[in-house]
Amino acid sequence: MAWRAMQSCVPSRPAGWQTWLRWWGLFLLLSSALRALLWWRIGGQAPISLGTAGQVMGRGLMFDALAGASLLWPLALYLALSPAAWWARHGWRALTACGLAAWLMLMLFVCTAEWLFWEEFGTRFNFIAVDYLLYTHEVVGNIRESYPVGKLLGLMALVSVGAVWFGRRVLMPAAATEAKGRLTWALPVVIGMLLAPGHLAVRADMKQHSDNRYLNDLSGDGVYEFFAALRHNELDFEHFYQSLPAEDALARLRRQLATPHARLRNRGTDDLTRLVDYGVPERHLNVVLISVESLSADFMAAFGNRDGLTPRLDQLAREGLLFTRLYATGTRTVRGLEALSLAVPPTPGQSIVKRPHNEGLFSLGSVFRAKGYDTRYVYGGYGYFDNMNAFFSANSYEVVDRLSIPAAAIHHENIWGVADEDLFTLAMQQADASYAKGRPSFMHVMTTSNHRPFTYPDGRIDIPSHTGRAGGVKYTDWAIGRFIDEAAKHPWFRDTVFVIVADHCAASAGKTDLPLERYHIPAIVYAPAYIGPKQVDRLASQIDIAPTLLGLLNFRYESRFLGYDLFDLEPGRERAFISTYQDLGVVRDGVLVRLDPRGGVRSTRVAQGRALPEPVSAPWDAVADAISWYQGAAWAYHHAGLKADERVADGHADPVGGG
Repeated sequence: MAWRAMQSCVPSRPAGWQTWLRWWGLFLLLSSALRALLWWRIGGQAPISLGTAGQVMGRGLMFDALAGASLLWPLALYLALSPAAWWARHGWRALTACGLAAWLMLMLFVCTAEWLFWEEFGTRFNFIAVDYLLYTHEVVGNIRESYPVGKLLGLMALVSVGAVWFGRRVLMPAAATEAKGRLTWALPVVIGMLLAPGHLAVRADMKQHSDNRYLNDLSGDGVYEFFAALRHNELDFEHFYQSLPAEDALARLRRQLATPHARLRNRGTDDLTRLVDYGVPERHLNVVLISVESLSADFMAAFGNRDGLTPRLDQLAREGLLFTRLYATGTRTVRGLEALSLAVPPTPGQSIVKRPHNEGLFSLGSVFRAKGYDTRYVYGGYGYFDNMNAFFSANSYEVVDRLSIPAAAIHHENIWGVADEDLFTLAMQQADASYAKGRPSFMHVMTTSNHRPFTYPDGRIDIPSHTGRAGGVKYTDWAIGRFIDEAAKHPWFRDTVFVIVADHCAASAGKTDLPLERYHIPAIVYAPAYIGPKQVDRLASQIDIAPTLLGLLNFRYESRFLGYDLFDLEPGRERAFISTYQDLGVVRDGVLVRLDPRGGVRSTRVAQGRALPEPVSAPWDAVADAISWYQGAAWAYHHAGLKADERVADGHADPVGGG
């Protein structure tokens, strides 16, 4: 009798839709428990009162509900689509139990990861967590060395399997076919109809309700924050990095931006616009800007390489302008594209190229288009990769990619795109088309062949295809040399400036280190009819390429670039920017100042192109100037300071009425 009484107290097994609701409730319970534990962990740093508890738990529940429903939508679909006749079968029930146990283990893993992440950074998941996915080797190694991973995973598996087994009357759907219920069929549709407006109505910034950032962070949901960071691709500079009062940062940046021929407009203390005017006639020459995939400086003989990988580039370096101390801003192509097109320091997180709301920016393309140029981004792969189509087409470029090349014209292609020789044939055709219309042309051409798997047509160079990096470098060098040779046969060649620069180095930096030598890239400006041979040994950043190029053309324009024209910069003011997704560095006066997302600042001495490991004490002015570059760039991005005038962005007007 007692056993039967106990059984009567146990809830009956639920129908399919009730199963889903109970798992959703379990997710809300785990999320709320984690929030309470994190609150307890920080103690007095986040005050507890009835009002704050209501705000934190209430807002948190909103984010939890949305995240949980999104993660559990596949379960609703599974329950709805599985035939009712299967519900009584042992195989179906075993499969369902295994799936639910795996899902519960995943949730326990996420909760544990969030706790450890909070211990490290004092915040919920954000872009740093997303960044970890990009550095799995380093991160997994660090985790294995820091925590008893095997024991933790084993414990999570044991708890998950035990919970599903002992809680099967509550967490598993009933075996009876009639228990499926009509609501189960409609469940995924109903959830989907609620999720769509829910994601539109709920914004990540709705957790902000207090001056205490811990309370705001606790009001969010880690899973929701992770996917929001994945989409928005950035870290809030003032939240994570040592910062200055906004007005001080902007004042410092304004002082640093002014040069003899770039005068501040003085429309306000937060206006970074400068009028660039050289006082001489403009030269409307054609421009071909070639950004070369993974071309480290040390591949070239000009920088000491003895393997003979770049004979044509070395020849161009001897005959044109060679910049010997130029540094890439980051370690990925999208960082290089950002620096070359927008001339902006690398703000923390993902490149602006991959962020939403990145349209209508002041770009190299917008300046050329305002001067009457045809402006194109020419790429040998498919432009949807890395958001290139969306970014360039929204910022004054016409995108010409792999889709513009007929199959019969392709000598070789791999996953990244066509062989560089075919890319340059496409670029040649675009230049011919502009010349036929009587219009000057600006093209940004992005190569792909110097990328794993390093494949290219046979017979081009003395290194077989698919044998490694050396072959990729030498083939790209051959393709560039062939392009220059063929271009010399065209009538537009004499009045064309060729700029050849790397997007980043072949050896990427680590997640937290900033090895300066791994950012060292070459840049060559070749225009034999206008520019004689010269070597430029000044320290320079990739963001200086655009304004320096416009300076060589004597363009008069209103600039929102944050780079320098290197030939209009007084000695001693040179600097360079290097970064990972998290760590930000400024090199100046033989010192590398590094900012990290824990608010730390560290300075090391630079000698012979390398950052030495020993820390040095940098003057406060040097640290504050370094902060102002990044803080000012982040501020400008969020406050329309990098936007182009609408008429300029659309190509309808010269930015200052000159021409």
